[in-house]
Formats: sequence, C-alpha cells, structure tokens
Amino acid sequence: MSSGARVVLCTVPNEDVAEHIARTLVEERLCACVNVLPGVRSIYRWKDRVEDDRELLLLIKTHVDRFAELEQRIRTLHPYEVCEVVALDAGAVAAPYLAWLQTETRK
Repeated sequence: MSSGARVVLCTVPNEDVAEHIARTLVEERLCACVNVLPGVRSIYRWKDRVEDDRELLLLIKTHVDRFAELEQRIRTLHPYEVCEVVALDAGAVAAPYLAWLQTETRK
C-alpha cells in the first residue's frame, strides 16, 4: 500500500532558479521540503543533438494530493521549454516524517 508520499525530481540550470522554485513550492505548501543537490551533470538528447550540461537537482517531497498543482507550478516557474518533473512513489516512509509531510502540505 502506498504512503501517499512522493519524491519529485526536477533539474534546474542554476542556484538562483533552484532557490526560487524551492522557496515558492514550500511557501505555497505544495511540498514540505526541497533538497538542492549541486554538481549534477546531465547528458540528454534535445532537438536531435546530444547535450551535456551542468545542473542542480531538486528533490521535492510532497503528497500525492498536491502533485498536480505542484507539477503545474513548477512548469510556470521553470525556465526550460520542457522541464523534468518525475514523481516517485515513496512506498515506505517513517511514520513521524509522513505525518509531518502531510501537515506541511495541507491546503
């Protein structure tokens, strides 16, 4: 059975964008927490070319009930034409952390 918790992955081009998106999502209660991980190197295909970029990775912790709004908000804040928004089901979550996450993401 799913806990309802989701970990959302989103790459961003720089620290300013990372901070803006992270703070906005937390302030708007679309997520409980965002970890900003520097030093990500992304190699991907875009418009028939292989690209190689330095990025940061946002690890966003939210609840499934908030995911649709969170995805839409990321898309409005993000500078990329197509941004990464990948949600992973967190099937096993410590009860105190899950309770905190649910409290912090209430509308």
